[in-house]
Amino acid sequence: MKKNRRVILIFISFMLLNIFIAGCSNSASEANSDTTKSEEKVVRIGYQKNGPLFIVKSLGTLDQRLEELGYKVEWKEFQDGPSLLEALNAGSIDFGRVGNTPPIFSQASGSTLKYVAAGASKYEGSGILVSKDSSIKSLEDLKGKKVAFSKGSSSHYLIVKALEKAGLTLDDIEPVYLAPGNARVAFEQGQVDAWAVWDPYTASTEVNSDAKLLVNGEGLTTDRDFFVASEKFASNQQAVIKAMLEEITDAMDWANNNHQELIDMLAKALKMDTESVTKTVERRVYGVEEITDEIVTEQQEIADLFYQLKIIPKKITVSEAMNVN
Repeated sequence: MKKNRRVILIFISFMLLNIFIAGCSNSASEANSDTTKSEEKVVRIGYQKNGPLFIVKSLGTLDQRLEELGYKVEWKEFQDGPSLLEALNAGSIDFGRVGNTPPIFSQASGSTLKYVAAGASKYEGSGILVSKDSSIKSLEDLKGKKVAFSKGSSSHYLIVKALEKAGLTLDDIEPVYLAPGNARVAFEQGQVDAWAVWDPYTASTEVNSDAKLLVNGEGLTTDRDFFVASEKFASNQQAVIKAMLEEITDAMDWANNNHQELIDMLAKALKMDTESVTKTVERRVYGVEEITDEIVTEQQEIADLFYQLKIIPKKITVSEAMNVN
């Protein structure tokens, strides 16, 4: 009886030892797994469907290039520049592309974003729309009229500069602050007399809503893109950023030289008619440019104007957000 008891105790002890060893092994395995996950190298890129990075994403070349460098790409879609920059500031993405005004608002709010490159000017597709039978024939004719535009956007800057050229100010018109979707409805229904906006909205309204451009952005604004990164990413991943900009440059060259394929790609993505997309593509040059003193001055002029108009809460120095590494 004692012998049987001894055998049972030995068996139980053996089983407990095995369970303990297995537990240690699983813990080690989980720890190794967690370490592997934490060491996985990922670049998170924010893009918009109507922007250059959508083209890059669609071509797939950037994913392939970064895979060769040991990185996986995670693409995250955003509806507009401000929401993309909110994600950048929150650490949800590392890199993205926006228009010229969102970075100014972001910097004014205390963000530590870094400009890493500029896009080519796209002023031809930005401007002030009026109906074809409108009595507005010149910028001076905007006096006393209702003009729609998105507050704090590139079109806000454009309308101020256009009025300035005509010897007018915002006080001489009736500003109607509307996002593009609502502004188009108001424009088509005759609730506003003019609308300042950018492509592809400009092109689509010209093609489908019996509208014409009173003026485009020539001489008023370059309306360029900017490629931006979080401060941490810009500081620690210069080699990766260099590779990314090389691939983006190649993709922009492809876009400039393959209009029909690009038009088909964008028409499908934007769910927009081919004629409007064609108009947008054919009056835009895609590209990546090094940020020069002239480009910094462009941005600083926008920032200073927005501060004077009390659109941003404090005066900023744009050059402080430039990536200098």
